[in-house]
Amino acid sequence: MTDKEITPILEEEQAEARLREYGILPTHQRLQIARLLFSGDQHLSADRVLEILAATGQRVSKATVYNTLGLFARKKLLREVSIDPSRVFYDTNNSAHHHFYNIDTGELSDISPGEMPVEQLPEAPAGTVIDGVEVVIRLRREQRK
Repeated sequence: MTDKEITPILEEEQAEARLREYGILPTHQRLQIARLLFSGDQHLSADRVLEILAATGQRVSKATVYNTLGLFARKKLLREVSIDPSRVFYDTNNSAHHHFYNIDTGELSDISPGEMPVEQLPEAPAGTVIDGVEVVIRLRREQRK
């Protein structure tokens, strides 16, 4: 998705049903954010969510966006993909998959698990189990000589 594109908006009834399915009270602000996020598989930062909501005439505070995205992630409605301490994407695709991150463009894109099988994982430390594996491959433009 480029910065100029505006994400389609999900119908309110569909967004409300999705939130209720995950045990989330569908407040007005949560519905606004859910309608934006769950219109398709996408990777959005909190700042991008704010930008899109503002561009579509929705008024939601920055704190509400961050709190709502955190709630959605805790409830497993979406996944947080941390690129570094200052850059987090919220991924609406909950299936097992990995990512390419383009350092030059700031774009995050999916890699299907079949394209990158992760096998022969180390044994988890005593008293723990492996909950998942997420691989982020960082890309940059090739330097020409």
